[in-house]
Amino acid sequence: MRTSWRCVRFTSTSTVTIIPPVHAITNPDHHAADIEAPLVGYLQSRYLVESITNDELFELSLNTSGKKFKLYCGADPTATSLHLGNLLPLMVLLHFHLRGHDVVGLVGGATGAVGDPSGRTTERSQLEDKQRLDNVQKIQNQMVAFLNGGVEYAKSRNYPVNPDGHISTANNASWWESIKMLDFLANYGRFIRVSSMLGRDSIQSRLKSQHGLGFNEFTYQILQAYDFWHLYKHHGVNMQIGGNDQWGNITAGTDLISRLQKHFKVKEESTYGMTVPLLTTPTGEKFGKSAGNAVFIDTQLTSPYQMYQYFINTPDEMVARLLKVFTLLPLSEIEGVVSKHESDPGLRLAQRILAREVVDLIHGNGVGEEMAYITGFLFPTPDQPFNDELSADRLLQNFKRSGILVNLKFEDFNTDDLKMSTLLSQIIGKSKRETKNLIKSGGIYLGLERDQFEDPEDVVLFDKDNHLLDGKLMLVRVGKQVYHVVHFT
Repeated sequence: MRTSWRCVRFTSTSTVTIIPPVHAITNPDHHAADIEAPLVGYLQSRYLVESITNDELFELSLNTSGKKFKLYCGADPTATSLHLGNLLPLMVLLHFHLRGHDVVGLVGGATGAVGDPSGRTTERSQLEDKQRLDNVQKIQNQMVAFLNGGVEYAKSRNYPVNPDGHISTANNASWWESIKMLDFLANYGRFIRVSSMLGRDSIQSRLKSQHGLGFNEFTYQILQAYDFWHLYKHHGVNMQIGGNDQWGNITAGTDLISRLQKHFKVKEESTYGMTVPLLTTPTGEKFGKSAGNAVFIDTQLTSPYQMYQYFINTPDEMVARLLKVFTLLPLSEIEGVVSKHESDPGLRLAQRILAREVVDLIHGNGVGEEMAYITGFLFPTPDQPFNDELSADRLLQNFKRSGILVNLKFEDFNTDDLKMSTLLSQIIGKSKRETKNLIKSGGIYLGLERDQFEDPEDVVLFDKDNHLLDGKLMLVRVGKQVYHVVHFT
């Protein structure tokens, strides 16, 4: 049974929106109903499971089974930040951790130098060593921050968190740097079957392509398989999570562990693998890409405001799935949200809730509400007018974590003789000539009323009293969509 809530307007200290407050859609009783299900089956219902290596995972993932999992997922340091596509296996880790299991985020400081051919038609470009090392540290920090933040997000949504789980990270360079090639081949080469390696889809597709396959990428699956063995042997890891293009690499790991258990005559404990689906848009593109650019979780690369806008624009046919994948809302509540959304899709109720939830999950509780407030302020609509009383301090409070607030100091300018075109050029990041052309074409708007800025002769000087709200805040719009919010101190 779903919590009863009405689609009404809320005007609070944090936002002006039509979406229900968090407490209205996070009934603890509904979480309890979800928790009773086997975790793997539950994750399937949330579109987070593509394949598993053993069906006994359904029974073992019951809360009453007594089985303790320690699972990991990996990411190579090919970029400075994780992106939305990386979050699916991390969401699986988060769900397991919330039920008391241990999780490990592995960064491929060593394997990143080789390159994984899975899901690719061409070889990755090589990174400089310094860049790769910098990326390793950043991604390790992001993994820990995401998982710890996920726990706080879960608590804020009344999710019954089991505190028995532990979060850790590792860098596979820490063990690969001491392994010599001849020693590795002598000790482990006999347990690796080339026929199995050649039979994997990722290898076959590359062998048939015009670009072919380098030996470095061919051996990647061996390196990933050994990572699983090392984590199993030294840290008790018994499950690996990855994207569906990682299936061959994951099963290579479970197979190697099984062979080595027999060889070393150690206790033969089962290890498991699970893959998550590849999320694509209705047009077949990888989800998390925007105009060819990934949507990153690093605020320096994708601001919380930009992330909110990305999810606000989710197609109707995807929103139900994404609510299940990227939030911890109870399944029954998601059904209610989708049902109300379908009764009036124009309100984009489900998208608004999705955007708030994802931004809170990734950037911290309350940031989603702030981005909703900002969106309502910048883009009021007839169905959602912005009626809040405005002040510079009120706006700054909501914009401070948006990633689009610019801070400038009066002392850096000669404000007694400062042309507006010069100031605007710095604010919008364009040359003075480009800025003057924008002004002449009527493409710049100022202030709360978005008044078109007119200065065809380039003579208007900056006036603190006229151009700033409460003497400290400037609002600039370029064209119809691009805003710049400037705080002067």
